[in-house]
Amino acid sequence: MPLTQPPQPSTVGRFAPSPTGPLHFGSLVAAVGSYCLARRAGGRWLLRMEDLDTPRVVPGAADAILRTLQACGFTWDGEIVWQSRRLEAYQAALERLQEKQLVFPCGCSRQEIVASAPHAGDEGPVYSGTCRSGLPTGKQSRSVRLRVGGSTVCFRDGLFGPVEQDLVTAVGDFVLKRADGIFAYQLAVVVDDLESGVTQVVRGADLLSSTARQIYLYGCFDHAPPHYLHLPLALAPDGQKISKRHGAPSASAQDLQHWVRAAFDFLGQQLPGDLDSAPAEELLGWGSAHFDPGQVPLQAKTPGLAWEAP
Repeated sequence: MPLTQPPQPSTVGRFAPSPTGPLHFGSLVAAVGSYCLARRAGGRWLLRMEDLDTPRVVPGAADAILRTLQACGFTWDGEIVWQSRRLEAYQAALERLQEKQLVFPCGCSRQEIVASAPHAGDEGPVYSGTCRSGLPTGKQSRSVRLRVGGSTVCFRDGLFGPVEQDLVTAVGDFVLKRADGIFAYQLAVVVDDLESGVTQVVRGADLLSSTARQIYLYGCFDHAPPHYLHLPLALAPDGQKISKRHGAPSASAQDLQHWVRAAFDFLGQQLPGDLDSAPAEELLGWGSAHFDPGQVPLQAKTPGLAWEAP
């Protein structure tokens, strides 16, 4: 079944949290940035729950994230997309790639890949191509990989500017369906964005290195990619990326307002003084009209926020 894009306004943004814990500050920054940029362009803002990696999903986390977003004043268009309910779509997309002979079964374990990797790439050992021409004798298929061509992927990020990556030397043929049967993030996110008509992807800079793979996949499906803008990472005082273990805002209106205000400040947006005591919903309303991507800093930094668990 072909992947088709539905009729759409000029801008369709989205926010796609993973329900592996509560909404932390880094995710809130991505939500604020993606929401304001989509709304300021007069576009739609979609919400997708990336619950595909079931071993990492925390029961109740998705509902908690949705409650926090609603309490902050976020409103989304259409129904929430749940990746766990879209396995047939991912399988159909994989079969389309198989028909085009762009994928192959791989029987290598991670230990074997590490041992045979010629060098370390952007995200660990680079696949050496052991099974590219067929499964070696005695090996059984464990995963499905996409054949990577020899060209360098180039794109312009909305914040970081020109970016290029040689997929052959950076990652090699990459996995689309894992050994445990779970569809890989790279495949699912492209299929979801394509079928939802997403034209603008605003997310954290930790996913910048995934973008070339996703753009390559768009080409495999004969579609142009969306525009990308990667926001700076929020760091804990120890220099590590803030994650769910660092806590989430409480349900109090004052706490939510404080977190949303801190997200705008982190993104370099100067809120007017008359919004000092405004609720989070009003702050988002201001951002939907005035958010300026030109003021977003490039550098990762520690936010001016007591972000530890309340």
